[in-house]
Amino acid sequence: MITISSLLTAGGCEPQLEVHINGALNVGITPDKIIETFLQCIPYTGFPKVLNAVNTAKKVFSERKLI
Repeated sequence: MITISSLLTAGGCEPQLEVHINGALNVGITPDKIIETFLQCIPYTGFPKVLNAVNTAKKVFSERKLI
């Protein structure tokens, strides 16, 4: 969770974020928990970076047929 939060705050790391979202899912972190973690970053990093991370997560979830 720290890794995906850090990549979100850095911005412009969508390819790396995609890899680590897959890793988080592989170790049992739920899609809801990933999105919840991203939403908690809004006041600290701003909506645009969070929106980019959510869109990256949505792509991963779709590829894995989780949504």
